[in-house]
Amino acid sequence: MGVTSTAATLAISKLTFGEGVLYAVLGMLVVFFALVLIMVIIKILIKATDKKKAEPAPAAAAPAPAEVPAEPVKRDDPAPGTSGDIKLYTTDPKEAAMIMAIVADALGKPLNELRFKSIREIKE
Repeated sequence: MGVTSTAATLAISKLTFGEGVLYAVLGMLVVFFALVLIMVIIKILIKATDKKKAEPAPAAAAPAPAEVPAEPVKRDDPAPGTSGDIKLYTTDPKEAAMIMAIVADALGKPLNELRFKSIREIKE
């Protein structure tokens, strides 16, 4: 073992500064080449698996613009899908809207499928 470690020490000690720089640059080039190769492989896989972009979508005719009524329509009845009035106790409409949106999101249901009768702030 003494001979092997001495030979390795001699081999390392004979390395000049220029050779060290050359090995460092070659190592960086190998890593850079490997990264470029991985990038090319990923791009090829993306093009091979991307079928939606490859198939051209049929050209749809642009819809004609809808006619705008001269006067806005005034309605007293609630919009379709709403649940009517809600009673707010000790809370403002902005906070009530946030609460209703949070509940709808937590339940995973659209807001127009839920019915809120009243919202009250509970102070502890």
